[in-house]
Amino acid sequence: MSSRRTAAVAAAALLALAALGAASGAPGQVASGLFGVVERGPVTPVCMVDVPCDVPARGVTLVFSRDGRYAARSVTGQDGSYRVRLGPGTYSVRTLPASGRPLQPARARVVAGRLRRLDFSIDTGIR
Repeated sequence: MSSRRTAAVAAAALLALAALGAASGAPGQVASGLFGVVERGPVTPVCMVDVPCDVPARGVTLVFSRDGRYAARSVTGQDGSYRVRLGPGTYSVRTLPASGRPLQPARARVVAGRLRRLDFSIDTGIR
């Protein structure tokens, strides 16, 4: 990941942490959730040195479900970043529209009181 994208994700995480903390209603208490980057790739049949094989997945909707019930969704930004507030537990994750391509990982664990980084990858099938 480039240093510019790493800095953008770190800035988004800090903003998300501040927003989640403010939304929790209790000073110093942080709500739980996830943040990270969604990438798709490979985008070329042959990966080369200094040429990215994966690119940010822009405008992808991540849908989080628990026990077969919808819990939340988040749409990725131009840099592939997302953030979502979720209660503690384990969630199934899929994309909308369904691309037929696997999202990895397909499950996410949320820890109480923590904003956890979890990056996703969409396999394009290019080989």
